Amino acid sequence: MTLSRMWEIEMTARSPISHRGELIGATAIGRRMKIVQPDGSVELVPVISGNSFRGVLRRIGEELLRDVLGYEGQLPLAVAHTLRNGGAIVKTSAEPVTGRRLHQLRELIPQLSVFGGAVGAAPIDGCLRVGHVVPIVTEATPILRREYLGPIPSRFDIEALESYSHLDDVTAGHAGTVVDPAAGSGSPVMRYDIETLAPGTRFESWVQLVRGSDLDHAFAADVLGEFTRSGWLGGRSGIGHGQIATTITDQTGGGEMVDWREIVAARRDEALETLLSLPA
Repeated sequence: MTLSRMWEIEMTARSPISHRGELIGATAIGRRMKIVQPDGSVELVPVISGNSFRGVLRRIGEELLRDVLGYEGQLPLAVAHTLRNGGAIVKTSAEPVTGRRLHQLRELIPQLSVFGGAVGAAPIDGCLRVGHVVPIVTEATPILRREYLGPIPSRFDIEALESYSHLDDVTAGHAGTVVDPAAGSGSPVMRYDIETLAPGTRFESWVQLVRGSDLDHAFAADVLGEFTRSGWLGGRSGIGHGQIATTITDQTGGGEMVDWREIVAARRDEALETLLSLPA
């Protein structure tokens, strides 16, 4: 039996959110999307891409699967890359994963069934769709999925430019390096700027499971549950960006779910054998 589910998601930034669109000099410019306004004008609104959001969910899913199957350090690099990042299409003489073999792979590895990935020369379609993460601002009103009470800020209110510095130890002659006096030492401090969205900014998005199995549903729900506990948004989480508070609503009703961990763990040896046999 297959089923479909829709989750509506609202996030609030607890720290600056950065999502680079381009680099101009030493300034990382945030990603923006054109949104046509009711009067026909066009506004550039900062949006976190669905690709970035999906990437966060995929990494969470891979970590959950790794904890259950315990394959740390046992998989070829190409297979590990497929599970965590989606992989890449490569030329190979191996037979593509199709038919009964593909069905078995989906049963054993919910990460691939839900998120898909590139296996050898052919992609595997996942059953999960995700939306862009859109800030709740006046300029984004035409594409917001829900109505919000109270005043809504403009995109100009939430956009900020943060300055950072980095000590250039090489230029300063540290770390055992030798500086050429003829070249000049220059300034040991490198400065750069990052466009961010301010803490307190609210966002909305959605995640949809399309004709997935009971196992897919349970796995996707667990990934989203973990996202509410430890997920992040955008880049530069290593310097404190991307912290969020998340609320998720299952619009289609939850219902009782299978224990995907127990099901997958019961066939661990078969799952590992299947992963090791995937074309690289």
